[in-house]
Amino acid sequence: MNKKDPLNPEDKALFRELMRGTRKLSQDTVVHRPLRKKSSEVPTKRLIQEQVDASHYFSDEFQPLLSNDGPMRYVREDVSHFELKKLKRGDYSPELFLDLHGLTQLQAKQELGALIAACRREHVWCACVMHGHGKHILKQQTPLWLAQHPHVMAFHQAPKTWGGDAALLVLIEVEEWQPPELP
Repeated sequence: MNKKDPLNPEDKALFRELMRGTRKLSQDTVVHRPLRKKSSEVPTKRLIQEQVDASHYFSDEFQPLLSNDGPMRYVREDVSHFELKKLKRGDYSPELFLDLHGLTQLQAKQELGALIAACRREHVWCACVMHGHGKHILKQQTPLWLAQHPHVMAFHQAPKTWGGDAALLVLIEVEEWQPPELP
């Protein structure tokens, strides 16, 4: 195997001239300081409180009136039915996903509350909740819980690409972003 030197003798001489007086560094182990938390990170205590606050809307006794014919769907009274059509067609792409497989009903309620709080905090309009088929417990309860929450504008059975009849696309009402006021 023939190794051809890519540098000509003039370039080598120039390099040696520029490097005169330097010495080779020895590599030592460098211990980096842990990164400081960014101020935009939400403290764990606040996240837990948001989750608890958002999940208190879900009752097992209250049964909202949902249509039984066709795919599972709901639209809040003050929201246009056109939004429901857009959900059905898949015009909204979910940015957050929640998988409820294997959770108890209590855990599922808490996770739904956390999802809604996260959507509002992160200004996410559309989320996908995957409840699965299983014993149909979460499949039946999830729409009932979502219909009770005041920040849920609408939901519809997800298109095949997002889980079909084992998932729901949820439209969340988020606060309009306000720039901070200057002093």
